[in-house]
Amino acid sequence: MTKITAVSPSATNPDVATGVAQFLTPIVIDMTALVVNGKQAHWNVRGANFIGVHELLDVVVANAQAWADLAAERVIALGLPIDARLGTVARETTAVPLSAGFQQSETTISEIVAHMDAALVNIHTAIDELDEIDQGSQDIAIEIEAGLTKDRWLLVAHISA
Repeated sequence: MTKITAVSPSATNPDVATGVAQFLTPIVIDMTALVVNGKQAHWNVRGANFIGVHELLDVVVANAQAWADLAAERVIALGLPIDARLGTVARETTAVPLSAGFQQSETTISEIVAHMDAALVNIHTAIDELDEIDQGSQDIAIEIEAGLTKDRWLLVAHISA
């Protein structure tokens, strides 16, 4: 049996783990909320550009799920748990609530983009703060920011003149 001897310093430093969790956990919460709200929007969108928005929301949901998983697994790899239970997500997300029922695509897009914008505030904070704490974790926040900004742009393109 081979013994693993090399360990990343951040994996053994509880201060680093705590710092990373402080900035990645809000991203996990907001991305998990985007999964739920994005699917809700996907089911209830209406309008002339229905199919494009309907299908794009599935992409947004899949990406948000992957980003939540990426950020959560980083925190867990550093030795701390993640709490992204639905009650915790509902209580702690920065997401703007979605309107109930069927919505025209312009309203749906505006509400999902507002959710993304709120999440981007936490992501930008994480990018700034993780630079001094753990650059590997900062890279994760940068990756999420780039992808979320792209998804935001694709949605906004449906309602821009």
